Amino acid sequence: MATPRKGGPLRANAAVRPAMKMAGAGILCAIVAASGFAQFVSPAKFDATRQYRNPVLFADYSDPDVIRDGKDFYLIASSFHFVPAIPVLHSRDLVHWDIATHVVNRLTMSPAYDMKGGNRYAGGVWAPSVRFHAGLFYVYFPTPDEGIFVSTSPKMTGPWTEPTVVLPGAGWEDPCPFWDDDGNAYLVHSKLRAGPLILHRMSVDGKHLLDKGTVIVSDPVNLPVLEGPKFYKRDGWYYIFAPMGGVGTGEQAVLRSRHIYGPYESRKVLAQGKTGINGPHQGGWVEGPDGRGWFLHFQQRGSHGRIVWLEPVTWKDDWPVIGLPTANSQIGEPVMFTDLPVILSKQETHGPRTSDEFSSSSLSPMWEWNHNPEDSRWSLKERSGFLRLHPTFADSLVYARNTLTETMQDESFDVTTRVELQHLVEGDHAGLSIFDRSLTSVSVVQHDNKRIVTFTAGKREITGPSLNLEDLQSIQLRASVSVDTARYSYSLDEGRTFHSIGEPVKLAFSWWKGARPALFAFNSVADSRGSVDFDWLHYKPQPELRATGPDLAVTPSIIPP
Repeated sequence: MATPRKGGPLRANAAVRPAMKMAGAGILCAIVAASGFAQFVSPAKFDATRQYRNPVLFADYSDPDVIRDGKDFYLIASSFHFVPAIPVLHSRDLVHWDIATHVVNRLTMSPAYDMKGGNRYAGGVWAPSVRFHAGLFYVYFPTPDEGIFVSTSPKMTGPWTEPTVVLPGAGWEDPCPFWDDDGNAYLVHSKLRAGPLILHRMSVDGKHLLDKGTVIVSDPVNLPVLEGPKFYKRDGWYYIFAPMGGVGTGEQAVLRSRHIYGPYESRKVLAQGKTGINGPHQGGWVEGPDGRGWFLHFQQRGSHGRIVWLEPVTWKDDWPVIGLPTANSQIGEPVMFTDLPVILSKQETHGPRTSDEFSSSSLSPMWEWNHNPEDSRWSLKERSGFLRLHPTFADSLVYARNTLTETMQDESFDVTTRVELQHLVEGDHAGLSIFDRSLTSVSVVQHDNKRIVTFTAGKREITGPSLNLEDLQSIQLRASVSVDTARYSYSLDEGRTFHSIGEPVKLAFSWWKGARPALFAFNSVADSRGSVDFDWLHYKPQPELRATGPDLAVTPSIIPP
């Protein structure tokens, strides 16, 4: 159980106050004397000054966990093969978030994270958890090919220690620690492909397991595909919040017992119900400073990945009800909007950063590399105000090193970059992609002393203008995303006019991640002696326009081994 810190308790691992008082016109509570149940009632009309709409993050922060430190909330999420790993987001109201830092700078568990002897697409960091104990924040995470690891820091903003292996070997997933009132420490986790829940005794410092583990929950009939466990304790009950049923269509379950080793009883507490919100599950529970409970969870949303929703949590007969209760009051449904968890004196309206002028000497935390970067072949200092990439050999984008990505933050948007090409050499490819398994992009390819504007979809290319080297020194490249469709274009006159290239592209959820805007450079012949300079990247949200019609082309899927 988390210990209090200056500024307030960390409610993500602490017992919830037994009585919760909800105030405000948008959330109504009827306290039923017989049961002590604080009934949540959805407001009928949205009030932008006091309320929020779901999803709170239209962005792929999958498998979220959350913790509060005084008045500050922090969210972490799985990052898979992207580096730095495990983004740490910060908020003061659980609704408006910015990206603060990452937990892990590089994934060093295998050469495959450097694309040597293979790759780790869909590997890397799976569902992490965060807790506070004895002056330290602990983040536990699995990599399915290598084991379970932990990093610690006195502050959520870091610096974080290098990962320490807690349970070596392949096949483990979704760990969560727990420190009990008597001082004993535990770790619960699952097996790959959502196996049983296994509980270990753990050293108090959280670094070593003390036994081989005990299966405490295994019920594939009533709890199919049970994974992502999060451990809590409230009023003498041990609770495991765990998703079940699979990523796209699952539901949220809660298990409870008076004894940490069980037996556990279970019930469903959040489901799609009559809403259109598929698979509302897997996340973390936290209390605000006023004691009200909240649950952050994901919903798989096409190529955008697993976006984040925020639900109120109420309690009835020592069971949580998440979201808007249904007729039987046990199972909640996702809420479309409700009162803000925290009303700030100056209400925030921002979201995570999405644009970059490359004017700093260090990369913004908005960026993550595809696999570990090769640090000797990129720089923000070689040419001040530019991101310089030195292309390495790759026969396609999927194997390129130093592909720099960011998370989509809107259902529809334009992303544009300006690229200077003076130092390209034969075989260089430099461009912009909405990076997913279909491997589409708009780029400039240098071939036979020409610079050729090129649309690529898998192994297929459509060429645009082919210009002499001296006639194409810079270019602007754009990708326009509308729901699950991307369209590419380019400008040869510094953005005054843009020309479409290629056909509309059907984007896809790929390697357990949503598609991503990406800057890239590689050479299809050899490691390059050249370089490419990205001047800036500008991201602009657009009104949501549903993409339909016969021009929606599905590009070939290329999934690396």
